[in-house]
Amino acid sequence: MQRQILSFAILALFFVAVSCKQPKETSATDQLSTDLQGSINYHSNIPFDSALAVDFFKTYPELSTYKDEVFVVYRKHHFNHIWFDKNGIIEFGNSLYSKASELETEGVSSKFPYQEKISGIFEDDIENSLNPTETELMLTSLFLFYAEKVYRGVDAETTAAIEWLLPRKQLAYAGLLDSVLLNPEQLTRNDSVLFRQYYKLRNVLKQYREIEKNGGWNRIDLDPKLKAYKQGDTAMAIIQIRERLFATGDLKQNNNSKTYDQELVAAVRNYQKRNGFIPGNSITPKHIAHMNVPVGDLIKKIIVNMERCRWIKPEIVNAKELVFVNIPSFKLSVFRDGKSDFTSPVVVGKVMSKTVIFGGNLSYIVFSPYWNLPQSIINKEVKPGMAKNANYLEKHNMEWNNGQVRQKPGKNNSLGLVKFMFPNSHDIYLHDTPSKSLFERESRAFSHGCIRVGKPRDLAVELLKNDSIWIPKKIDAAMHSGKEQVCTLKNKIPVYIGYFTALVDENGEINFFEDVYGRDERLASIIMN
Repeated sequence: MQRQILSFAILALFFVAVSCKQPKETSATDQLSTDLQGSINYHSNIPFDSALAVDFFKTYPELSTYKDEVFVVYRKHHFNHIWFDKNGIIEFGNSLYSKASELETEGVSSKFPYQEKISGIFEDDIENSLNPTETELMLTSLFLFYAEKVYRGVDAETTAAIEWLLPRKQLAYAGLLDSVLLNPEQLTRNDSVLFRQYYKLRNVLKQYREIEKNGGWNRIDLDPKLKAYKQGDTAMAIIQIRERLFATGDLKQNNNSKTYDQELVAAVRNYQKRNGFIPGNSITPKHIAHMNVPVGDLIKKIIVNMERCRWIKPEIVNAKELVFVNIPSFKLSVFRDGKSDFTSPVVVGKVMSKTVIFGGNLSYIVFSPYWNLPQSIINKEVKPGMAKNANYLEKHNMEWNNGQVRQKPGKNNSLGLVKFMFPNSHDIYLHDTPSKSLFERESRAFSHGCIRVGKPRDLAVELLKNDSIWIPKKIDAAMHSGKEQVCTLKNKIPVYIGYFTALVDENGEINFFEDVYGRDERLASIIMN
């Protein structure tokens, strides 16, 4: 049973003292707050000496990291208590304690440094050794700890060090505390602070932890001679496959049949689709090996991607228009007002020339582009080629241009027939490619860093569909003219290149993708130590 026992005598004296004072005028916010259970007690004016806050952090040094923020909070509230009313600790204190005691549900393994001290405030069987001011400061520190772990995640310096260069969201903890205290439901879900995908992953985390609690799933016996199971085949392993797919909801009902029937085909195709495979009717050894990954490994993947969601600015879901590339899923999407209007497969940088995780603004499209070769390719390929063959440049449709080599426009140009430019220091952009066969592969990390688009013509049409001049007929003509033409967008479109190995789709299903650059384990080691 929870409790709210404190030395109320001290607080009562404050209430008696202030009751004799002329009441101050209240703002609309102040008036509103009195009607909300768990709101800040703006009217009590129960002050404490700021020197006590200095002493507090000397007594509890592991909370010193929050010292500056604590002083920001209390300067804003004129060093008045904010966690008490005349009846004791406000209801929100209990809610915060409960949430902070269950951080595992948020994919957080950290614990508050002085958990026993906090528990003494609320638990009957633990002695409360804190005085009222210490209790006040401990609760504010608990909120800051919770906000840091759940809302912010690891610091910007760490994310930059692991090559995540997308802009980080900014949090003002004092304002956030006021907001949550005025609306305690935000402690459970706050779309203005956390990217919505976070909450979807949190729901799946709960489901997968329940699976783990119930024993996970058994390994499927893999016949070393197996090439594939096809519809109509029978085997004892098919019973195990059914159990596995039933556990994760790909199979809605389990009839325990050892025959690979149409119902199982549909379940297998769904599993393949949401795990980065090209859907097909067969089950191969690679699919079974993937199904044998322990549930604990998938839980870790979910937690890692919840952490990545903490870094994203939540307002991107409200963008009027947005181009989002997810490297591990090899997929580009165009979002409008939070809904996906267009998707295309993409090819990303290979491991030795990783596509950078960053953002930019798409500002112009180039049809029938030249390809200006990087100096490294000129040195390593072009000059040695010219030394062997005097007609090397002509053979490859190239020419010298101001001391550099460029490839002329045309269907064999390495950039294809169109490129999409969002100027940046990484020299990365989206473009077409003559190598269309690569889009038929499941894993598509083959480029030198730029992003090759599987449906470039359709992407151009999609991005220009509200432009009355650049109609599809003109786009087609420009792509095949053999002459470079530039279309400047009337409105720049944000481009986000992200890295998520687990995402919940629009149907509410979890999708897992290949950790193509091996980034998950490094992040897991940082947040799960």
